[in-house]
Amino acid sequence: MITQLERLSQMADGRYATDTELLFLEEYIQSFSLRVQTYRQIQASEAELLEQVQHRIRQVDPALLLSNQTDLSGKWKRDTIRVLRYSAITVLLDDAELLRDRLLFWMQTVMKAFDAQRSCNVTYHVMQQVVQSLFPVDEASLLCPILELNRSLLGAKPE
Repeated sequence: MITQLERLSQMADGRYATDTELLFLEEYIQSFSLRVQTYRQIQASEAELLEQVQHRIRQVDPALLLSNQTDLSGKWKRDTIRVLRYSAITVLLDDAELLRDRLLFWMQTVMKAFDAQRSCNVTYHVMQQVVQSLFPVDEASLLCPILELNRSLLGAKPE
């Protein structure tokens, strides 16, 4: 939303915006109540969501949250909470570009430095499954594309 508003401001500099250019605002207004509801659902479900994701990750690959016998689950949880909270704001603002530019590109560099792409790939894949089981369909449909963006950027292996 913020990115789109900035773009509109630049495009319509010195003139009135067209109906077509204002369409995204109408769509945002129509989806606003669902976005707030989804944001609150993410907030209320954060602990349960993370617990289920971590449990499923340990089922899929018990060694995924270990490095040289060191338990990385605390660091995993902090990083995952940070990305989930930014994802919640992204749902609320309807601005995936902002998420990508302000967090994911930076975090992608960090994940590559620690060779944590596989963990991110599994985390956000599993998180989508858990969200689909915990959240109503319309709320999951707002959050899952953001989680997929997280997975694709943070979980990608360099070529």
